[in-house]
Amino acid sequence: MKKLLVSLVAMLLAVPSFAQFSSGGFELDKESLYYGVRIGMTSASIGGDVSVGAKVGMTLAGVIGLRLSDSTPVFIESGLYYTQRGAKENGINVTHNNLELPLLIKYGFKASDNIAFLPFFGPYFAYAVSSNVKYNDNPNTELPHLNRNNMGFKLGCGAEYNKLYLEVGYQFAVTNILDSDTDASAHNNAFFANFGVNF
Repeated sequence: MKKLLVSLVAMLLAVPSFAQFSSGGFELDKESLYYGVRIGMTSASIGGDVSVGAKVGMTLAGVIGLRLSDSTPVFIESGLYYTQRGAKENGINVTHNNLELPLLIKYGFKASDNIAFLPFFGPYFAYAVSSNVKYNDNPNTELPHLNRNNMGFKLGCGAEYNKLYLEVGYQFAVTNILDSDTDASAHNNAFFANFGVNF
């Protein structure tokens, strides 16, 4: 995993930063389609009737964006994300390795000739392809009490310079991750920060 992260970071940094400015790989007033890659981190926690503190995880993604209006720089962006979510506190260590599909609306505006900002909002849909709970280092991978499906909303803002892209935001879940047989509820929320390149 460490070698993979080093390779991905090296690949992203190898993109020439001296390329002609195109606001994240596309002109806000011209282009209608873009692609991108993302690498980043999350700080996730569980809140609700059951509360567990924050845990740091990794994000890898490929995205695609489509312009919705010829006259206004409004885009819809989706893609496939691999995100490590969960929580950690007092000997409890919860990990959800998710595949996530967001559907975001972005509005772009230039802050200067070289920098553009794109605030965004929209839903996401996720499924935990693997899950793990440890209590005092004793694993339980069956997890009959946790829901692998998750849905919520993402809110944040991206910044672009040349083909380079940086975004920060917050994901707030609406799906109860506890088993439906219990009356308690819990949600896996997360702050996130991603770096990448748009083409």
